[in-house]
Amino acid sequence: MKYLVTGAAGFIGAKVSEELLKKGHVVVGLDIINDYYDVSLKESRLEALLGHPNFSLKKIDLASSLDISELFKEEQFNRVIHLAAQAGVRYSIENPMAYADSNLVGHLNILEGCRHNKVEHLIYASSSSVYGLNAKTPFATSDTVDHPVSLYAATKKSNELMAHSYSHLYNMPTTGLRFFTVYGPWGRPDMAPYIFTKKILDGETIDINNNGDMWRDFTYIDDIVEGVIRIADVVPSHTPDWTVESGTPASSSAPYKIYNIGHGSPINLMDFVKAIESELGIEAKKNFRGMQPGDVYQTYADTQDLFEATGYKPKVGVQEGVANLVRWYKEYYKV
Repeated sequence: MKYLVTGAAGFIGAKVSEELLKKGHVVVGLDIINDYYDVSLKESRLEALLGHPNFSLKKIDLASSLDISELFKEEQFNRVIHLAAQAGVRYSIENPMAYADSNLVGHLNILEGCRHNKVEHLIYASSSSVYGLNAKTPFATSDTVDHPVSLYAATKKSNELMAHSYSHLYNMPTTGLRFFTVYGPWGRPDMAPYIFTKKILDGETIDINNNGDMWRDFTYIDDIVEGVIRIADVVPSHTPDWTVESGTPASSSAPYKIYNIGHGSPINLMDFVKAIESELGIEAKKNFRGMQPGDVYQTYADTQDLFEATGYKPKVGVQEGVANLVRWYKEYYKV
């Protein structure tokens, strides 16, 4: 099959592309390679991919409707895994306009490309941040998600709504995946696992939000990638007897599905920090502070529906995952 993977230079996108290539698929990677974080890290992720005969890279802006339209017409993809987006909760508070083009216009352009070129299945990245003010745990896709606490979360909820309208209007199969705190080797420098590792090694102070009383459903990158690739084979279909009154918001009469993808066992923030300290053999200097704008107290994924659909079950625990992250960091940065 021929796949389009957007965000192919990204943390998840590069690994998804690598696994698809191992399975014998043709992969076209799309990435503008912007400078939101270290460009050299993105380029390093791409190195292994660019040497593969079944991989090609397109440096195209998601917000360019003409370029995206031409790409879809030229390549005729079977499936699309849309992971590209302007990421980051806090950055969305500081630079809200940066999210309109990538996360809204860009998502619309991908929907249009799939619609006009009869793509078999669109899988796209949503986020656990859509649960917002929801205090019920574990977070289930049957919960309402109408109270986001950041613009980033609002754009991800918008992506789900936009996808549903296309599934309904054009009989277009779409699947949204709500990712829960992905970490591991090659991770994003703006996320806590990377920041903590770097600062502890550099002897800098790490900020501990809500005085350490926070919980995150840390999910290792390999487990995430396995779930993404498995769900690509589960193409949603019509459910004629589904109704708004009796059905879950994660499904529809249209060929539309939403799943959580996470570990399903939240870890206290301080326990995660201790795991990094233990692996590094260094005690972190800590600055305990209050809850920050856009933060949520806890994330906790109910992944039962994803398991039922695919057999997906995360395998990598925090100790093993942190060990792999620290080992990669030291090797990559020659620490």
